[in-house]
Amino acid sequence: MNLIIFGPPGAGKGTQSKFIAEKFNLFQLSTGEFLRKEITKNTDIGKKIYSIINSGSLVSDNIVSDLIEKIISNNEYYNRIIFDGYPRSLSQAKNLNNLLDKYKQKIDLVLKLSVSLETIKKRILERKNLEKRPDDNEKIAIKRFETYEKSTEPVIEYYKKMNLLKVIDGERSIDQINKEISDIIALI
Repeated sequence: MNLIIFGPPGAGKGTQSKFIAEKFNLFQLSTGEFLRKEITKNTDIGKKIYSIINSGSLVSDNIVSDLIEKIISNNEYYNRIIFDGYPRSLSQAKNLNNLLDKYKQKIDLVLKLSVSLETIKKRILERKNLEKRPDDNEKIAIKRFETYEKSTEPVIEYYKKMNLLKVIDGERSIDQINKEISDIIALI
């Protein structure tokens, strides 16, 4: 089973993805995490990514697509990937479908964590005190939320038309969200 989890930055995608990965023995492909690793390594591409992320913009499709294909083509992760934070645009969604087709796989479920901007701001400020991510501040959070909403709307519609989308109330507790997601996955 391959699935996608959507939600604006700070919605809890990472937390839920980790939970799903552990419970259902899946591989969590967090594009944000992979991009942050490049930044930490201070590679040329990492420096470029750092600059893009800190401006509140999204990293180019080419950079992300190369990363995604490396994972999809690895037999160790065949049909057991959670795409956390990807795809973020309609072109990325179509590219993902092409890559999955190329490696004889598909998306089985798309989850969307629905969370308000006010909740996101609150969570980002709380997270800032715990994790100290360089992109955790209110101004960048608002810009990333708006960019996310604008860019993913067509992607959400794309998966909705394919009858793969399930919307989850991301305002509730982590445990309540975990249970709902588990119940949905159990039906697949």
